[in-house]
Amino acid sequence: MPRRQMHMTGADGTALRAALRELRTKLEVPQAFPAAVLAEAEHAAAHPRLPDLDSTDIPFFTIDPPDSVDLDQAMHLAKRSGGGYTVRYAIADVAAFVTPGGPLDAEAHRRVTTLYFPDERVPLHPAVLSEGAASLLPDQVRPALVWRFDLDPDGRVETVDVRRALIRSRAKLDYDGVQKAIDTGTAEEPLALLKDIGRLREALEAARGGISLNVPEQEVVERDGTYALAYRAPLPADGWNAQLSLMTGMAAADLMLATGSGILRTLPSAPDGAVGRLRRTAKALRIDWPHHVPYAELVRSLDPHRPAHAAFLQECTALLRGAGYTAFTGGESPDPAIHAAVAAPYTHCTAPLRRLVDRYAGELCVAAAAGTEPPDWVMAALPALPDEMAQGTRLANTVERESVDLVEAAVLKDRVGETFEATVIDVRDREPLVGTVHLEDPAVVGRVESTGAALPLGDRIRVRLAQADPGTSKILFAPVREPARERAGREGAGREGASREGAG
Repeated sequence: MPRRQMHMTGADGTALRAALRELRTKLEVPQAFPAAVLAEAEHAAAHPRLPDLDSTDIPFFTIDPPDSVDLDQAMHLAKRSGGGYTVRYAIADVAAFVTPGGPLDAEAHRRVTTLYFPDERVPLHPAVLSEGAASLLPDQVRPALVWRFDLDPDGRVETVDVRRALIRSRAKLDYDGVQKAIDTGTAEEPLALLKDIGRLREALEAARGGISLNVPEQEVVERDGTYALAYRAPLPADGWNAQLSLMTGMAAADLMLATGSGILRTLPSAPDGAVGRLRRTAKALRIDWPHHVPYAELVRSLDPHRPAHAAFLQECTALLRGAGYTAFTGGESPDPAIHAAVAAPYTHCTAPLRRLVDRYAGELCVAAAAGTEPPDWVMAALPALPDEMAQGTRLANTVERESVDLVEAAVLKDRVGETFEATVIDVRDREPLVGTVHLEDPAVVGRVESTGAALPLGDRIRVRLAQADPGTSKILFAPVREPARERAGREGAGREGASREGAG
């Protein structure tokens, strides 16, 4: 099933939270930090290794969800006097707090990544660091790795530098507020430039054949003792912000490749069969995809607010399977070296509070920019990092998948026997009676099994909820047989709606 992001909003949701706690136990997710780790974190928070360079005069700001406190990135954007732009992108300096080989470092290698459940985070580092001393919170002096990019008027990178410095963020902004300020023209220049630079970087992404998926996010809300699901489509500001992170990851990869040592985030090109399957799905969903239009161009034309487009975007995540990490040393040529979705060499380096590999990537880049050798502790850990990250990523994917299943079962547990309008978005090639349906309300994507005719890929059908068991985290739908006259009327309405979708 396609990957779907999800988080909880609204009331307490006691029953659902209890089920999620049981899921954490089943998956043996690490919870409390050992005493030695907490003690080292407390000491490190009070005694970080601070850089000599002071950049606290630069008015950085952060953009994150409103409830986030583990702030990895801050930015400052400005126009260059001769044309173009200067982007300063500060990344939390976790290495200023973590001593290589110590209990805190060992625990980070055990956890690998922050895990996101709908109701809570299971952090990579203790809160005293990830939500406190190492987080780029507003009005606090913090150590950071400060990237500086000089861009030409088209947004292309002309020069890159990264070094340690002290910074002080001036404001913690959220995506809705940023989007509103930019749309209404009330944003000050450093923020208003996010749109200009972001759109230039999006154009460059399109030119090189890269693609960013604007996949809707599911939200879980408790209302009157029951649960509801809805979709939140990403805002343009989400994408503009992501372009700065992508730019940094690409620059970091280039620095590593130039010095002959590093670790890349890689993704092989999708096999022809996978793209062919997507073409069949697009046809079934009545999305016009001319043969001369590349996959990336089609995806950029889609509107995630439209149900058929949202369903197709979920299916597109299948092309991202196979992503991994490739470490290299001694000037060897890494294979693979390209991330197919980015369409360039790329690495993870902008989220060290939440992902282990980013701390190492940051150290490699600081050394490369300074023309010095990377620290021994970085080089010693490099060969094992790809396997460590793969293991941590597998657990994170399992957490996401099983959390989605559990929440959907909890949302629907009292509605077994009810019927819903749905779109068939997937049918198994070898089992045409088994597939996946996309419900518009509630926002559920679930398994469907037919006992009669093959499932009609792309058609709107009526389904009955046959199973919703939070204990097994499973939901199951069955097609509802309809009289021929009623079915013909529904299919005609579906074709009319599809024509309106295609016309947009």
